[in-house]
Amino acid sequence: MHPSSPIVHIVDDDESFRTAVGRLLKGAGYEVRLHASVGDFVLASREDAPGCILLDVNLPGPSGLDLQAAFAGRNGLPSIVFITAFPEVSATVRAMKGGAVDFLVKPVEPDTLLQVVGAAVERDAATRAIASHTAMLGALYDTLSAREREVFARLVAGKLNKQIAAELGAAERTIKAHRAKVLAKMRVGSIAELARTASELGIVPPTSAREHTKR
Repeated sequence: MHPSSPIVHIVDDDESFRTAVGRLLKGAGYEVRLHASVGDFVLASREDAPGCILLDVNLPGPSGLDLQAAFAGRNGLPSIVFITAFPEVSATVRAMKGGAVDFLVKPVEPDTLLQVVGAAVERDAATRAIASHTAMLGALYDTLSAREREVFARLVAGKLNKQIAAELGAAERTIKAHRAKVLAKMRVGSIAELARTASELGIVPPTSAREHTKR
């Protein structure tokens, strides 16, 4: 069961900071998890719930930047807000290029911290919504037969039924039937909607032999 509130993971080796910020965020309605190091964070059991990570740059063992780099190779990069008492331009640049939501310098005003954490949680929720939508579209696409996928690709390329029939060596009425099934299975009502779905799934329309030869 997932918590009803977003979860903020505070990863910082300063116990007094963890406690104070944790109390502030709990008062604002967030679920809070405290970690003294990257190792503690990695080993902790974490719910797959919306939220963000408030991450110190300089930590004993692997640094906050090391943790961000480890996330970089995975899908669904979490929202990270970096925080440090010793800011360095190079670390700030690296963090922001890596996709951090913000980079804060201690001490941080409570209102500023709450505002930044709120933005990070909103970004995470938006990212999760997009990922969920894309996964749903992928599941629908998986229901298509091999021939229906061929028709799908040609429909979003703007080809007419008779053109698709000629390319696939099928009767036009057969292509019309496949077209109807594709639209129904993908839960769209038009080719324009189907094209938008193809774009979201990263499906590239096939290049005909003639077009390929021209290139």
